[in-house]
Order: sequence, then structure tokens, then C-alpha cells
Amino acid sequence: MKQCDTDQVIIHVYVRPIDVQSYPAGLAHSVHIACETEGAEWKPFNKNYGILFAEGLIAGNNTIIPMGVRNPRIFRMDDGLIGICGERIHENGEEDETSRGQVLLWKTLDLIHFESKGLVDGKAVIPDNPSDCLILERRLAEEAMLYWSPIVHTGTVVPGTVHIRSAQELKEVPAILEYSDGSVRQKRICWESESICFNQPGAYVARGTIEQQHFRFPLAEGYGDPVVFPWEGKWYYISTNDNLNDIGLYLREALTVEALFAKGAEEHLILPFSPERGFEQTFWAPEFHVIGGELYILFAVSGHAWGPQCHMMKKKPDGRMTEADGWERPVRVVRKDGKPLATDAITLDMTFLRAEKDSYVIWSYREHIGTSLDSGSMLYIATIDERKPWQLTSDPVLLTRPLYGWENVEGTINNEGPNAFINDGTIYLTYSGGSANRYTYALGLLTANVESDLMDLRSWTKSITPVLTFYSVDGEYGPGHNSFFTNEEGELMIAYHAEKGLNETLRCDGIRRVHFRRDRTPYFGMSSGEDLGKETVSVTVIVE
Repeated sequence: MKQCDTDQVIIHVYVRPIDVQSYPAGLAHSVHIACETEGAEWKPFNKNYGILFAEGLIAGNNTIIPMGVRNPRIFRMDDGLIGICGERIHENGEEDETSRGQVLLWKTLDLIHFESKGLVDGKAVIPDNPSDCLILERRLAEEAMLYWSPIVHTGTVVPGTVHIRSAQELKEVPAILEYSDGSVRQKRICWESESICFNQPGAYVARGTIEQQHFRFPLAEGYGDPVVFPWEGKWYYISTNDNLNDIGLYLREALTVEALFAKGAEEHLILPFSPERGFEQTFWAPEFHVIGGELYILFAVSGHAWGPQCHMMKKKPDGRMTEADGWERPVRVVRKDGKPLATDAITLDMTFLRAEKDSYVIWSYREHIGTSLDSGSMLYIATIDERKPWQLTSDPVLLTRPLYGWENVEGTINNEGPNAFINDGTIYLTYSGGSANRYTYALGLLTANVESDLMDLRSWTKSITPVLTFYSVDGEYGPGHNSFFTNEEGELMIAYHAEKGLNETLRCDGIRRVHFRRDRTPYFGMSSGEDLGKETVSVTVIVE
């Protein structure tokens, strides 16, 4: 065992044993990282979920050959960076003859951000006798451990004394919430000001309550792909309705988000089963989007023959949201030449994104599903004219396909459910991989600068590690196919579906707040118990 000083720690890299019931080969055959201090037990990063995954290979018939990693090693490189390498193997553990004499290599400065170098000549790059552990300075290791650990609320700061002249000024006094990663955020305080006489100078004690909006899980059982949307003073909820066997699009309407999920909340059928119109099955993944000033629902649907295809349905100018005749007839999304988006493949999960340079749609496309030539579902992007959003104005560009082990685990080969938000000039595009109704479902992340050309693949960065998994929040398995909305307080929220147990397959909806780390990047895995609950504070008020 390596020995280290008090200002040093030992970093270990390893793979985990396969557990076919709870941690299959696609996850186990990845690089895991742990930290060991002198005389202490190992502390795994990322709750002991894999961090670095091998990319699968694309066969000549356009199918994916899933790959994994074994015998990982960690070392200092000549340029001062940290190198992590491993042998590439097939997902099932068999030798990969095509990579003999080569290793997969990742480089990192901080054990947080990794650059994949792909296969390299092991003898030319790797030092002699690399080990599965490396002594590092404690500060670097602790920063990395902090990043890969859960973020929790640690404290609340309010002023001890405030000098104000009115109740309105008191309302503007915020709380500063502190979190374990060093991030902070402001939160509105609901002050009790009745005991303060604002036209009588003096000192008073004001008490107030800080409360974070929380939602139980499961929120709605038997629903997938949830979307919560504000429109003209009301809130709306739409989803894939598994409870009704996918025979239509159903909508809920309420004055608050909480009321959308109250017991007995009414569901309005806005697009019914209709063989004569070609709408018979797979009413999947509806999303609200305002495009060119008009409200649309983007969704997939099939006719008599199974095969979901992307459609758009526009709200009539004076139409009621909750009535079927308040919406125009759905139209199928077509290419720039007017031909169908796909003929011998399925298309689904379309979303809309407006950036600086153009407006875009992103959707999932899959060929030969369920056959030996199954391509897996892939995300494509194209530009549109918002005046006619159902027709592309560019050729589709392949954005991502499920090459990482967590995306194609156990043959699920999925990249689907894209949805995006923009923060501080960066586009964050989440998507789902793994099995859509099993515990392996997880969220991946693509990022790009909002001012970049999103049709240029060099504009995008794909995270190697999923950002939300069944390891993220206790009791929630297979979180995925999400959407984003801003709640009544202006907080970014994520809606998603997951299962209640490791072996459950019934999708259930959940909602939680999206936290922003100290570096302003999003963190999706903060549970209700780790975030602020309800807290009472007090302050001395000097009325002037």
C-alpha cells in the first residue's frame, strides 16, 4: 500500500463486480474513482456509480457494439495532467481484439473535467508499471470529492439588523442560503410585519418564514414524459398517459402547480383516438412550446400500423386549452423538401430550442427497431422557420447516439427525450439513455454556447457521465425523460419520470428544483431532504 503525508491522499481507480439485478455490465465495466486518506476507508466519488465510460463501436450495418473498460490505471503524465487509462473490452467482458496493444485514455486536471483521447498506443503514452492508485495533494482530491458528492443545504444567513421605512422594504430583505459545495442563493422571506408600526420610529423584532416548494414522489403514478407549463395565468400538465393505454392526449388545468396533482384532478381529452384521421396509438411525449408567438404541442403518434412519427398541433387563436376543438388539426413534421421526416424509421420526442443564431428542433430517430439491425435511438437537430415550424429548413444533423455504456446498457441503446434550458449564455440540453421504464434510465447532458452554430457538432460538448441516475436520489429508480419550467418564485424546476423500486416498471412523475453549483453549472440530484425545507428566521428592524 502506498504511504502518503497528511497533506496528501490516495486516489483509486477500479471497476465494480457485475450484479445482473442492480448493476449490470454496462455500468460495472466503467472507471470508478475513490479517495483514501491515511488510515481511513475509501470514499467513492459519485456514490460509487461509474464516471468514465468506454464508447461503443459502430458496425458496418450501422448497429452499435457496446464496449466497456477493465484494469484501469491512474498516473501523472509528462505534461503534469492526470492520466487514467484502461483496456477496452466488449460489454460482456470478452476480449476486444481490435484494440490489442492500445488503451483507452482520459486526461484531467482536477478529477472533475475529463478529456477523452480515445485509443492510444499504451507503450508510447503510459509510464512503466502504472498503478490503480495515485498519491495526490489533499486539496485537489477534496475539491473533486466535493464535486462528486451530494450537495446539501448547510445554513441560512439573514441580517442581524435592518434599517427600513416601510413594509415593502421589509419584503425586500432576503435570506442567503448556503450549500455544502460553497454555492449560495437568495430566497424570499415571508415576513410577519403586523407587529411593526412603520409610522413610529423604534426597534422591533420581525419574524419570517422561508419555505422551498417541494413535491412528493411519486407525484402522479402511471404517467411518463411530464411537462408543466404556464399559460395566461394558469398552469397546465401534459404527459404520456400510460394509465389510459396511450389512446389520446390528456391535459390538466389548475391555478397552481400543486393543484395539477391534487387527488381527482380533472383530465381533459384534447386529441382523441381517431382512425379516420390516422391517430390510433403511441400518443407519446407531448410538449408545449411557443414558436413564432403561437402555442404548439409537439408530440408523436401512430396510425393503424405501429410507428410513431413527430407531429405538431397549434392552438387556435381563441381556442380553449382544455377543449379538443381549441386546437388545429395536427400536422406531421416534414423535411425541407416537404417529404416525411422518416419513412422506414420512427421519429419521436421532438423539442424546440431558440438560440442566438437560429431556431431549432431536436428529436429522436431510430431505424429497424426490435430487429438485428436496430440502430438504437439517436438525436438529430435541424433548423426551422418559426412561421412554419413543422417543415425543416436544413438537413438533419446527427447530434448524439448511445455509445456510452450507461446509454446502451443491456441492449437498450437509447438517446431520446431531449429538453433544454439556457443559463448564463450556455445551452443545457438533457436527454435520456438506458431503459425507458427500468432502473437503468438516466439523464445525459450536452452543452453549447448560445451564440454558436448549433448545426456544427464542434459547438457541442457531451458529458461522459450521466447527470441523474438511480444512485442520485434515494427511492427514485430510472429517472429520465424530463422537461424544465420556471415556478411561481422564478426557480428552475425539472419534471421527470422514475420508478418506485428497483424492479418496478410503472413510470411515476416527480418534480424538484434545479440547483446551480458554485461554478454556475446545474445540479439535478438534490432531494427534498437535502434542500431547504421550512425555516423560521428573525431580524431586528429599526424603523426610521
